[in-house]
Amino acid sequence: MGVVVFLIAFVAVSIPLSWAFRAALARLLPRDMAYAAGTMPLTAAFGLMVVGLYVFVALFAPLLAPFPERAVVGSQFQPWDSTHWLGTDRLGRDMLSRLIYGARNTVGIAFATTALAFLVGSLLGIWAALRGGWLDQGLSRFVDALMAIPSLIFSLLLLTIFGTSVLTLILVIAAVDATRVYRIARSVAQGVVVMDYVEAARLRGEGTWYLIRREILPNALAPLVAEFGLRFCFVFLTISSLSFLGLGIQPPTADWGSMVRDNATLITFGDVTPLLPAGAIALLTVAVNFIVDWQLYRASGLKERI
Repeated sequence: MGVVVFLIAFVAVSIPLSWAFRAALARLLPRDMAYAAGTMPLTAAFGLMVVGLYVFVALFAPLLAPFPERAVVGSQFQPWDSTHWLGTDRLGRDMLSRLIYGARNTVGIAFATTALAFLVGSLLGIWAALRGGWLDQGLSRFVDALMAIPSLIFSLLLLTIFGTSVLTLILVIAAVDATRVYRIARSVAQGVVVMDYVEAARLRGEGTWYLIRREILPNALAPLVAEFGLRFCFVFLTISSLSFLGLGIQPPTADWGSMVRDNATLITFGDVTPLLPAGAIALLTVAVNFIVDWQLYRASGLKERI
C-alpha cells in the first residue's frame, strides 16, 4: 500500500515539475532550439530533467555529500536519523553520501564506456559498409561470432581473466557492446553509401575519412544518437549487474550495484534502504528511454506531440 501511495505522489509531483521544466527550456534556449523544447512531450521533459539532475549530482558530489565517500562515520546498519538521513551501511559509512558519489562513479563510467563503444563500433561499421567486399564480410562474420556469446557471460569471463580495475571494466564492456553498435552503424550506412551524393564525392577523389565524416555520418546521425541512449542504458545496467556480482566497480568505491548487494540483508527487516540505489538505477534507465523515444519520434518526421 505504501509503495502505491509513493508512486501516485511521485507521478503527481513529476507532472507539474516536467511542465515547468519544459516551459523554462522554451524560454531560455535559443530560438532554433526553443520550438523543439516547447513542443516536446512531458515524458521527454521529465527524462531531460532527471538526466540533468543526475549530471548535477555527479559533478558536484563532493559539495552535496554530507560525509566523505569512504569514511566510516557510525555503527553498522544505523537507522535513519537527523545525522545520517538514510542510515549507514554494513561498515558504518553514510548511505546518502555513497548514494551521491555513486552517481559520479556509476554514471560516469557507463558514459565513458558507451562513448568508447560507439567510437569504435560506429567507425568500423561505417567503414565496412563503405569499403564492402572481403573487409565487410570479414568484420561482419567476426562480429557475428562475438555476438553469439551472451554478453554478460562474455564480460564475466573477460573480467575474470584480465582483472576488475576500472580501466579493464571500461575496455571489456566497450569491446562487447561495440559489436552491437557495429551492426546498426553498418546497417544504417549501407542505405547511405548508395546515394548519389556519396558517389559524386567518390568521383571527386575524396578519401575514406572525408566520406565518413562529411557524407555518411551526418546522414546516419539520428538513428545512431537514439541507439547511443539505448546502449547507455544497457551498459549502465551491465555495470550495475557486474558490481552486484562482485566483478564490477570494486570497493571501497561507491557504486549502486554493490550498494544493493552489501545492504540486501536489510530487506529482511523491512528496511527499504537497499531499494534506493536500485531505484536510482531504474529511474535513470526510464528517463533515458523517454528521451530516446522522443528523438526517434522526431527523426521519423511525424508531427510533434504536445
